Amino acid sequence: MQEILDAAMNVANKRKAQYADIRLLTRTTQSLTVRDGRVETINSGSDAGIGVRVIHKGRWGFAASRDISAAEAANVCEQALRIAEASASGPGTPVVLDDTAPQKGEYATPMQRDPFEVSLEEKLGRLFEADSAMAGQAGLSHRGAFFDIWREDQHFASSEGARIHQVITECGGGILATALREGDKQVRCYPNSFRGQFHTAGYEAFLDYDIVGEGPRVAEEAVRLLDSPPVPSGECSLILDGPQLALQIHESIGHPLELDRVLGFEAAFAGMSFVKPEDIGSLRYGSELLNITVDPTLPGGLGSYAYDDDGVPTRRDPVIVNGVLQGFLTSRETAPVIGAQSNACNRADGFGRLPLVRMPNVNLEPGPDGVGLEELISGVKDGFLFSNNRSWSIDDKRVNFQFGCEAAYEIKDGRLTGRLFKNPTYTGITTEFWAGLSGVCGPQLWRIWGTPNCGKGQPSQTAHVAHGCSPSRFENVRVGVRA
Repeated sequence: MQEILDAAMNVANKRKAQYADIRLLTRTTQSLTVRDGRVETINSGSDAGIGVRVIHKGRWGFAASRDISAAEAANVCEQALRIAEASASGPGTPVVLDDTAPQKGEYATPMQRDPFEVSLEEKLGRLFEADSAMAGQAGLSHRGAFFDIWREDQHFASSEGARIHQVITECGGGILATALREGDKQVRCYPNSFRGQFHTAGYEAFLDYDIVGEGPRVAEEAVRLLDSPPVPSGECSLILDGPQLALQIHESIGHPLELDRVLGFEAAFAGMSFVKPEDIGSLRYGSELLNITVDPTLPGGLGSYAYDDDGVPTRRDPVIVNGVLQGFLTSRETAPVIGAQSNACNRADGFGRLPLVRMPNVNLEPGPDGVGLEELISGVKDGFLFSNNRSWSIDDKRVNFQFGCEAAYEIKDGRLTGRLFKNPTYTGITTEFWAGLSGVCGPQLWRIWGTPNCGKGQPSQTAHVAHGCSPSRFENVRVGVRA
């Protein structure tokens, strides 16, 4: 292994590259699906290769290969150097990295039970149990139970002297109930949409959620939604549960604060941001209850790791404090533009992609200890509690958005009425919406919600990220938008 890493760095040093790094990565995955009482998919796979970045003559060069050998590492580095030289022949600003010191370290996801060592029979057995728990609901059209695991084993070395080895393991799953009738489709998921809930953890993360015990409720609500009225159009108080609030944070805070978007690097594909570098310390992003941290050090988040793909050690970094913008998600390349140091947000989707600024765990800090959902509900005269995401739309500067959810629970005079409404939607303008944040549940209801499908970049890359939050209340939100 060391011979392969050194081979690339030796070429970079001989050619007097300003900077070079190599990532040697192996990825292993498994995905299981049980649907309507039968096994639908059993997919296992692995992938491995090397990727080399260089800064030469002021420009980036990058190349990759599936051939993991010292000779190929040297060839790939030489190719990256030639690409950098070609890039240097055109106009552009020379690349400058921050002065993060080179790191040496080992890290592996803490776990109690390795999910790759658990038998297929045990995993499928639990999925069949959850599937069966939904099967007794009359009127249910389809049911599904899911399990997914990922592992990335990466060695990183740089020409500055960094040597890092990380093994990240992710695990989770969930259930889905679908009810169909005369062109109407209603779904309920647990514990989250998009195949479930995921953590950097072992098999215990999958067992932490009672997909068997929650099955009957999920199935019953999916069917009941068929006969429920749609959420009426109007403005009201709105409470978002954890899974939906996590996606709201993702789309209207996480993405707008990625500094590469702010600087225009992602304009062609992912869009830009309404936020500007000079907004630090002055932009009121939301109410004083809005406190957002970037924290890859947090145990169990889908965005938890010890070093990013620049080799920068992670830390907890507040980016919005009492509603006012204080910082961005950065890399070694973007941070110097605003006179900052990287907060370890540069990550790549595999060995064959250049790292981009990606969200790790971007969290809404909890409200005061002891504030529960009942207290939030008691402050609502006329409104709803929306649960679980079903759809989303937001413009390329992250200003105007609309979200659809699975279910809405009516609130009248500070109490849940027991009435269920279907096809809930809400819309807003980012800073106006967060200005309406009027209540945040305390630490006892705070959870980390995984998002395994965040897309960005050209060619497109998928990142696994997470958002810690607790149910929260918003005022004067427009709901029930149809057109």
